[in-house]
Amino acid sequence: MENYPLLEVEKLALKKVKTYKQSILRYLLRSMLASMFIGFGVIVAFKTGGYFYNEHSPVAYPMAAFTFGAAIILIAYGGGDLFTGNTFYFTYTALRKKMSWKHVWTLWGLSYIGNILGATAFSLLISVTGLFAETSVNSFLLSVVEKKMHVPTMELFFRAILCNWLVCLAFFIPMGMKENGAKLFVMILFVFCFFISGYEHSIANMCTFAIALVLNHPGTISFAGVIHNLIPVTIGNLIGGSILMGAMYYYVNLPFLDDVEH
Repeated sequence: MENYPLLEVEKLALKKVKTYKQSILRYLLRSMLASMFIGFGVIVAFKTGGYFYNEHSPVAYPMAAFTFGAAIILIAYGGGDLFTGNTFYFTYTALRKKMSWKHVWTLWGLSYIGNILGATAFSLLISVTGLFAETSVNSFLLSVVEKKMHVPTMELFFRAILCNWLVCLAFFIPMGMKENGAKLFVMILFVFCFFISGYEHSIANMCTFAIALVLNHPGTISFAGVIHNLIPVTIGNLIGGSILMGAMYYYVNLPFLDDVEH
């Protein structure tokens, strides 16, 4: 069925609402898991890219982009709850009148808070491992973070819109596929596209920033830089997921939805 993935979106959103109603703590913990999974992706991406970066190789960023795909696989199959994906799932389901807008706003807020807590906890774990203690290892990560903290606000905003449009598609399109191999390929490809394009993902950024801040970092990397980046990026991600995915897919599929309900 052509619109089968949309039925899965609705089912997934309602499952998240059910988890929240059963236990707010459980919902928060699932949100923490999602950003921790992204943290694993950040580590493998910058560790891998770092080897090439130190050799001044042009493939440093492509290699980081490719290996960052581990994050979306962990979230999709590990059961994490990601704010950016929820902007799509909950908007679409609310427009379908299957969940209330009150729940939409509440769960967006809780998932975002949970993602922040998860990113913070993961960065503290990384800080005690010593994996990024040497300058030769953390230089690539710090250089990327420094650039992100000094991009003009409007550029961050529009990069974030495009980012979450693409990332939501990375979760959405595989829902209509049967084979796990095909699903994994599409997820990794789409995440590679968002990473290599230079788009901005609020949760991936908060994980990367949190790790950078617990390392020995230069003064150009600061909490003020985190705020400068995350506010426009979060708003942009929200628009990309809720309007370009949630509202758009609801509107263009209205004829199909009418047939299903009548």
